[in-house]
Amino acid sequence: MQLVVGKIGRAHGIKGDVSVEVRTDEPELRLGPGAVVLTDPASAGPLTVESGKVHSGRLLLRFAGVKDRNAAEALRGTILISEVDPEERPDDPEEYYDHQLIGLDVVLLDGTLVGELTEVVHLPYQDLLTVTKADGTEVLVPFVTRIVPTIDLENQRAVIDPPPGLIDAAEAEVVGGEADGAESAAEDAAGDEGDEGDA
Repeated sequence: MQLVVGKIGRAHGIKGDVSVEVRTDEPELRLGPGAVVLTDPASAGPLTVESGKVHSGRLLLRFAGVKDRNAAEALRGTILISEVDPEERPDDPEEYYDHQLIGLDVVLLDGTLVGELTEVVHLPYQDLLTVTKADGTEVLVPFVTRIVPTIDLENQRAVIDPPPGLIDAAEAEVVGGEADGAESAAEDAAGDEGDEGDA
């Protein structure tokens, strides 16, 4: 299983360091010294992380063989990809990788099927689960424990307890792929703990 874990930005300094836009909740694991990452385009890699540090809130990495600013600048825009065992789980039992969640059946507390979990949307304040219903419409469900109390990987389902109007089309029209009320529900839940998905 391959996961996108970062994107290389501009060169920093003259010794080959590059800034990296992090796209994983586990940068110390995926982008730590000694980590080997694949690249898109493939011709740029694979790359081995030689060293890393945080500077002014940005992650700076140096890759083996990248010795100067010109070589670093040539990598700009390259996507970094990590190979992950499909059975691997984050250290925190309450967290999940996106690929573990996508494809799960989404059901209510009483077992009623709502639809399929088709995407995990990572926002600064929390994550949202995109649920595609049988009629093809989509709703966004805040990924917080109060609304998504159970992720059952063994039975391939996510159990949700949505507030009124979030799922029920009679109470909230689905417009442009988002249910009316989803945004307010997300804001209401934003104070809850639970950035539970990982990239």
